Amino acid sequence: MPLRDLLLGLTVIAIWALNIIVIKLGVADMPPLLLMTLRFMLVAALIVPFTRITREQLPWLLLLSVTFGGLHFPLLFLGLGEAEAGTGALLVQMGTPFATLLAALFLKERLNLRRWLGLALSFGGVVVLAGGPSLPSLLATSLLLASAFFWAVSNLIIKAAPTISPLTLAGWIALFAIPQVALGTWWFEADQWAALSRAGWAGWGAVFYTAVMSSIVAYGMWYRLLQKHPVSRVVPLSLLMPVFAVLLGMWLLGDPLGANKLFGGLMVVAGLAVINIRFGKKRKGA
Repeated sequence: MPLRDLLLGLTVIAIWALNIIVIKLGVADMPPLLLMTLRFMLVAALIVPFTRITREQLPWLLLLSVTFGGLHFPLLFLGLGEAEAGTGALLVQMGTPFATLLAALFLKERLNLRRWLGLALSFGGVVVLAGGPSLPSLLATSLLLASAFFWAVSNLIIKAAPTISPLTLAGWIALFAIPQVALGTWWFEADQWAALSRAGWAGWGAVFYTAVMSSIVAYGMWYRLLQKHPVSRVVPLSLLMPVFAVLLGMWLLGDPLGANKLFGGLMVVAGLAVINIRFGKKRKGA
């Protein structure tokens, strides 16, 4: 990969890692589901008027609006409100092992020894994290792991769905998820108007950053890289996201780096690498 594209990929990873920090700051300034509703409204306003969907795509987008928009993202925002940024980023990465297991169960994809090793390392890393002081409460941990699970479910749905461009996917999922998350904030949160009037740069900045920088700019650059280079060269860069998030959490939020977070995090990242990267020489003609 040319240096320019490598730097572009690292920029995307840095945007996504900083997104974890921004969400954590945002939900401290504004109720999580209210923030999520505003984020979806901004994404939909910026994308939907410029895209079109077919009747065949509609039911898939409605389903994804539940699993991705109504479950994955709100659970992520709620969980990060109670977790350290780095630990939260590591737990959310469990979406990859969950997706691997779900593909084996429902798509009959074969799990070879390499993937079993990756799964063991990843889940073992969570166990190590659980033994340390940096792991959040049981509720927050459950929320983040559930967020990762619904990310995995959403990826399986996307595989089965007809082809939909990434930005179209993001915009219409956001549009259909707005009433779901708005109902959640109305039901579970209070004083939304007061919260909006009190919100400062952290809350409104999180709305802008998560919608524009993370959802639109970063994914736009990421899919441009995927169009130019083999997936095997691009996807491994995503393994750096939790590493960046841990470092940013230490630098910007003062999160500690204990032995459990260090070794548990290394196990999770190593497990993801084993699952995602094909080692060994490529056969001729393959």
